[in-house]
Amino acid sequence: MATSQLIEALQELAHERKIDEFYLIERLEESLASSYQRILDLEWDARVTIDRQSGKIYVYELVPVGEPDEETGEYAEFEERDVTPSDVSRIAAQNAKSVIAAIVRDAGRQSIYEEFSGRVGDLVTGTVLQGTPDFTIIKIRDGVEAELPHYDQKRNPGERNERPANEHYRHNQRLKVLIIEVRDPAGDAPRMRGEQQRPPIVVSRTHPDLIRRLFEIEVPEIYDGLVEVKSIAREPGVRSKVAVASREPNLDPVGACVGPKGSRVRMVVEELRNERVDVIQWSDNPAVYVGNALSPAKVNSVAIDEENHYATVIVSDDQLSLAIGKEGQNARLAARLTGWHIDIKSTSFIGGSLIEEDLLVDEEEEEESEFCAFVSEDGVRCRNHARPGGRYCGIHADMEQE
Repeated sequence: MATSQLIEALQELAHERKIDEFYLIERLEESLASSYQRILDLEWDARVTIDRQSGKIYVYELVPVGEPDEETGEYAEFEERDVTPSDVSRIAAQNAKSVIAAIVRDAGRQSIYEEFSGRVGDLVTGTVLQGTPDFTIIKIRDGVEAELPHYDQKRNPGERNERPANEHYRHNQRLKVLIIEVRDPAGDAPRMRGEQQRPPIVVSRTHPDLIRRLFEIEVPEIYDGLVEVKSIAREPGVRSKVAVASREPNLDPVGACVGPKGSRVRMVVEELRNERVDVIQWSDNPAVYVGNALSPAKVNSVAIDEENHYATVIVSDDQLSLAIGKEGQNARLAARLTGWHIDIKSTSFIGGSLIEEDLLVDEEEEEESEFCAFVSEDGVRCRNHARPGGRYCGIHADMEQE
């Protein structure tokens, strides 16, 4: 390879990969210096310079001058001795291919890190390029790929599994994914297996914040800050619970998230491949919050032990299995959502006696927390809570005047 051709190739690569041309040349000089030191069997370190115009390569041996420092044993001054071999271009050509490939790869990873390191937690849409038993490669945009890992954690305990068990992807399928990590090529973190051959961006389909971002897209009230997502508990691919609260007194947060005829939450469910999503109303009253979190089960009472962060829930016999859920799923998600340890008991188990001060709501609160009275033509009852002092939710408020 002629020296001028080397410069042209570097310029073309720099333009194609959007890497600074001078940075690329500097990295090549550093790499070639190490190669020439080994090839020429130099006693001292080598320095390589490449003429930016002609591409001519010069090799210098850095010969120390004077005496070394008494404490460090290092030399402060060096004399450059020209040791450029006659076949310098041939030696450079032999090493340039692998060196340039490594430099371009590292520089590209560094460029991606600088662009995306501040976007951890963002929702992006990508296209599936290829899949392996351990991970799926997703194209975010031209020149930028991400990895969605789904390693068998028994065989690879240090790896991630960010794919719900019910999901499998096909080529060119479009996916919404959450950025959870951008690997720093210059960082000190332990290297993952085969990291240099894997995309630096790691994305997830199991992270709870994926649901948060999807609701921000579908619910304008969340995006505008009128409704806040307080907490999310998720078993990916199966079921999730989302606690929401309103910053506006007359705005029903659950109704806003569910949308007219369930249109908004339906879009989230479809993106999650039919994962069930329960939207419940957050409350600063722990008893009310725990009771809401166990929805769709109806709770008779909740006793709160604040010292031990323990909640004892009483439900009627016919609601017990619904409150616990299949294999304890409903109770488990409710505990994770609220942060309280929840113990569920039936009225028959406690002898049918209820302690008056432990009632979840009194008569006035119960009236306020009733569900909307709207019933569709198909006979389906609206699941939103009624507005305070009314019989209908915010969506069906106009029914009050009829």
